[in-house]
Amino acid sequence: MKLLGKLLLALALTANLAFAADRPNILWVVSEDNNPFLGCYGDPLAHTPTLDKLAKEGVLYERCYAWPVCAPSRFTLITGMYPTTCGPAEHMRANGKIPDWLHGFPTYLRQAGYFTSNNAKTDYNSPISIPEAWVDQGKKAHWRNRPDPKQPFFSVFNHEVTHESCLFPEKELPLDFPPMDPAKVRIPAYQPDTPEIRADWARYYNHMTVLDEQIAAKLKMLADDGLADDTIIFYYGDNGGVLPRSKRFLEQSGVSVPLIVYFPPKWRHLAPAAPGSRISDPVSFLDFSETVLSLAGVKIPDYMQGHAFAGNAKAPAIQYVHITRDRMDERYDMMRSISDGHYIYVHNYRPDLPFVQPLEYQFKARGYQSWARVAAEGKLTKDTAQFWGEKPTEELYEMSTDPDSVHNLAKDSKYHDVMARMRAELKRVVLQNKDNGFLPEGSVLEGYEASHKEGAWPVENVYALATKASERDLANLPALLEALEDSSEPMRWWAAQGCTMLGDKASSAAPALRKHLNDDSGAVQVAAAEALARMGQVKEALPTLEKRLQALDTPQFALQAGNVLDRLGEIARPSLPIMKQVQEKVAGNTDAKSYPFYTNRILTHAIAVLEGKTAPLVYPQFSKN
Repeated sequence: MKLLGKLLLALALTANLAFAADRPNILWVVSEDNNPFLGCYGDPLAHTPTLDKLAKEGVLYERCYAWPVCAPSRFTLITGMYPTTCGPAEHMRANGKIPDWLHGFPTYLRQAGYFTSNNAKTDYNSPISIPEAWVDQGKKAHWRNRPDPKQPFFSVFNHEVTHESCLFPEKELPLDFPPMDPAKVRIPAYQPDTPEIRADWARYYNHMTVLDEQIAAKLKMLADDGLADDTIIFYYGDNGGVLPRSKRFLEQSGVSVPLIVYFPPKWRHLAPAAPGSRISDPVSFLDFSETVLSLAGVKIPDYMQGHAFAGNAKAPAIQYVHITRDRMDERYDMMRSISDGHYIYVHNYRPDLPFVQPLEYQFKARGYQSWARVAAEGKLTKDTAQFWGEKPTEELYEMSTDPDSVHNLAKDSKYHDVMARMRAELKRVVLQNKDNGFLPEGSVLEGYEASHKEGAWPVENVYALATKASERDLANLPALLEALEDSSEPMRWWAAQGCTMLGDKASSAAPALRKHLNDDSGAVQVAAAEALARMGQVKEALPTLEKRLQALDTPQFALQAGNVLDRLGEIARPSLPIMKQVQEKVAGNTDAKSYPFYTNRILTHAIAVLEGKTAPLVYPQFSKN
């Protein structure tokens, strides 16, 4: 049956040579790693005349949200589904386990007669079929490559000039306009005012101006081809960022992105509002695929989880947007976020881990390096220390009065009802999605089919236990001890992690944890070993971590063990010879989407710290648990 379905799809893609003349062209112009640093969004320093004009003639969305990093965001864009439904797609990077019936949404446009082109990034965090989705894929992909100029098109162009890497020292651009003066930029309350951070802000404004020029050239090309009157244009940023504490994090600076949609007069009946309108209803990347299908007059598949915000199938506005953050490259963490457009709520499921970890790629930026220097010098202020300190289990920020997200209202009794509402909504979406982030990476339960199988795992019990574990409350230790003996892998995993988060206060759990050094699950073995190490039982813990690190045939657990050994710091010194042996084996891996690549990064850092070649980050506000 699976083969037959694929054959029928292939026939549909090739047989539909006729196409309707009454469908709009749709163009996506995409920038990378930027918040709404645009004049039309009220930024007084931004010089973005092209995009400002597009907003004046189109519709501007004031509250558009993306995942805080590109690959999970692109999974959501291409599928219309949460990455947490198809683990490990929620991680950066991984290969989500998708069901056979899941196709990239451009496939449905092709079936309706559209020419589809993508220039050029895919990075969908899953084995979505690129040949099915895109007729034309690559750095030369273009609407101009249509075999018939009358064929409607859906074309995507990614602009990398604003990507995170633009802040790296070697990425300085020659400019044909006066550069931004670093003295003029506004430094958010959460960042220290260092020369490096000011320079990064100034450079980023320069790159936003270059982006605007690049988009102007693309729109001129559209007009020169006589297509401007027949093309709906989306401009959006692919995730927040990329100044420190933005990309990879769930505050506004990490998830708020610009979105402008222009409707030419011919297609203005598909618009949700008049030209020049500003829409405050929240939307997210989950909604984009359904919106494009709605604009194209194509039936929206039932499995999609968003809502169309324009077109004939426009749905009522949503109340909440849900965003997730899990492993980033070589470093593990787990956060869940909800926004209703007024408040943003974050639940940190590993509050024992610092917000900022020594992520290799992230620390190529001089702004992060300077923040680390200020922290090491003990010169952080109350606001700038938050990011360099211990996470609270829960965060709540009022978005309009606290755009920098520095005043956490989670424990303020005046917001009790807001907190209750956010918690209830978080639980609802976790259970609905069988959120795979609550499973250990590498579990046999990961993926859509495995995790959605009836009775496969007790998702509600796991959610409840993970929530208790994250509270770091000794009163929850009996529940953790009971869960250590559960037959379900994620229950045991969260029980062990909960003991880690309690540290030596959970020392009575040591006998039970020692039994799980030989658990059937590699992830549980690693979690139990970390918990024991945090209790001072290093001799019992290190052999298990070394064993899992050396087992490169289960690379997810090797990466998890590497994370723990790096976090343990000096007490992991007896494992240094094993770390060096494994690092030599993975050092040649250049596949930036592979677990060995990330294991190499984590071990490179751990070894350098133990050998005195790299100074560990200093967390002056981080408690010793």
